[in-house]
Amino acid sequence: MPLTTGISHLTFRQDYFGDPAAFAALVALLHDTFGIDVGIQERFGGPDPTSMPFAYFDENGICVANFSAFSMPMMIDGRLVKAAGFQSGAVRPRSRGQGLYRDLMRRAFSWCDAQGCELGLLLTDKPALYEPYGFKILPQHRFSGLPPAAAMSAGVSRTLSLEKSADAVLVKRLLRQRTPVSSIFAVAAQAEMFLLNGGFDTGIQLSYLDQPECVVAWKSGEADCFRLLDIVGKTIPPLSVILDALDQRPSRVEVCLPPDRLDWQGTPEPFPSHTSLMVRGDAADRLRQPVMLSPMAEF
Repeated sequence: MPLTTGISHLTFRQDYFGDPAAFAALVALLHDTFGIDVGIQERFGGPDPTSMPFAYFDENGICVANFSAFSMPMMIDGRLVKAAGFQSGAVRPRSRGQGLYRDLMRRAFSWCDAQGCELGLLLTDKPALYEPYGFKILPQHRFSGLPPAAAMSAGVSRTLSLEKSADAVLVKRLLRQRTPVSSIFAVAAQAEMFLLNGGFDTGIQLSYLDQPECVVAWKSGEADCFRLLDIVGKTIPPLSVILDALDQRPSRVEVCLPPDRLDWQGTPEPFPSHTSLMVRGDAADRLRQPVMLSPMAEF
């Protein structure tokens, strides 16, 4: 496909994850640009099979620019919405200022529109870059309050480690079977980002609950605060059951997702972050109440 940028020595490639050398070149681009190693996805079965990468490579096989889309079905106000996330946007310094990134964005957005996506999502620290393409900032709110009363009964829990193959298999099974953690705003099916975020952030604790069977992602916050990040399972337990099973008695709770399925209400507070969640598409207009994308689904 000819370039519109006049850089004739670059080759455009799309949907290239089946080429190990090309995927390794993307891993190198993201490592050099952001200092992250997405190559750890190989531990969990490889990259997201729904990913659709758009990239330019030079004559030596180096990935100089990339922008990817991936399937991210969302539950919004009780309805399953076909949605796509956009990630892995990067350009090597020597190739910036030549229109590559704009070209790849247009290709990715057009591809998703052709697939019938009702919603597009991305996280960025440069929101003005995406506003010309119809994206708008969706303010995120965490939910804070006192812990609920103790549960009448609760199961037991154990700590999981994604470094252990048996634990990783267990988490992946529950991710395939998961119920959206919220009916208001939540990922309906997306396993790779949960696993990647769990592998990146050593402060995230993953705990397996036997009743009901689920995996809870959480952190111990400052000032005796319990921070709930996500719940993965067929059934979403009340917050009281989670705290009892984890033997947590905090003075304060922060829930980083809409708590409508937790049998608990918190006060919405603006979530401090150096990145903005941006959305585009028909479904974006229905997002009117305070929401937050689980940190385990960040991309």
